[in-house]
Amino acid sequence: MHESQARAYVSMNRDLFDPGQHSVESPALPPGVTLLAGFALADAACLLEDVAQMAEVSPPRRMQTPGGHWTSVSMSNCGEIGWVSDRRGYRYEAVDPLTEKPWPALPPSWLALAAQAAEHSGFPDFLPDACLINHYAVGTRMGLHQDRDERDFSAPIVSVSLGLPVTFQFGGAGRRGPVVRIPLQHGDVIVWGGVARRHYHGVLTLKQGMHPATGDRRINLTFRKAL
Repeated sequence: MHESQARAYVSMNRDLFDPGQHSVESPALPPGVTLLAGFALADAACLLEDVAQMAEVSPPRRMQTPGGHWTSVSMSNCGEIGWVSDRRGYRYEAVDPLTEKPWPALPPSWLALAAQAAEHSGFPDFLPDACLINHYAVGTRMGLHQDRDERDFSAPIVSVSLGLPVTFQFGGAGRRGPVVRIPLQHGDVIVWGGVARRHYHGVLTLKQGMHPATGDRRINLTFRKAL
């Protein structure tokens, strides 16, 4: 998708899906980054039902970093492999270390949504094997970081935002430098790949609020091709 087409898609869907809440003009996005406003809105209820069921199998938990700190965001996974962190480092594991069982499978509807979002963003034939499920409570955040634990950097990242709105930050190839702030609403999908695949990104602190679909939380689904 060309940049002009991506902007047109964002503008069209802001009006179509949520005309009252998306009146702020989207910022200029870096090359390789596409915002698909409202792209997952029609699937949001089913996605959240699946998330709740998966939480019973592999509960979300705060993970310890190699430096001994703890993430503020609670995390879990679904798919062939799942991202984990502890004092031994960041990595992917086929078995949930909390339950010692395989992660829940990636539902076909999730795979289809991720593939469609990637194709709309100029990345055809995307087939993720991992989905990190982030549970944000009010006051939690995700600092600037790179997704670099995967083996396949030719595949994009597809990130689905559900529930409370948040500000997504997208930087450059280095930790220091300009950062673009991108408001994300319920049902928005942001995709990045190509030259932007290993750029730094993060999420500002989730502000107090209530959403009819998730209450005082935000759920984020991040699809990756890890293997």
